Amino acid sequence: MFKLFIQLTFSIVLAVFCTDLFAKDIVVEIYKKKFIPATITVAPGDKVIWKNIEKRQYHNVWFKQFYQEEPDYLFPGDSYEQEFNDVGEFPYECGPHPKMTGVVIVKK
Repeated sequence: MFKLFIQLTFSIVLAVFCTDLFAKDIVVEIYKKKFIPATITVAPGDKVIWKNIEKRQYHNVWFKQFYQEEPDYLFPGDSYEQEFNDVGEFPYECGPHPKMTGVVIVKK
């Protein structure tokens, strides 16, 4: 009985306090004026990393619902990362190229 109690307690601690152990890094490439993939689904705690792999073009990742001002540019070789903890859909675009759009969907 005591062994079962310890196992249950350990499982609860892992589930509640150690979500970082299960968090993933997801890469979105920026290439030929596109976010690849444009739509991604992640779990709470996951981190998305956008990498500009263009040879000459600058871009940015602008979540207008979070930031009113346009963020800094990502020049070739630069990256930007953001962790997502809240469930929902988070659309974004490239400020200099507003036809470049993407969505991060966070689901449990």
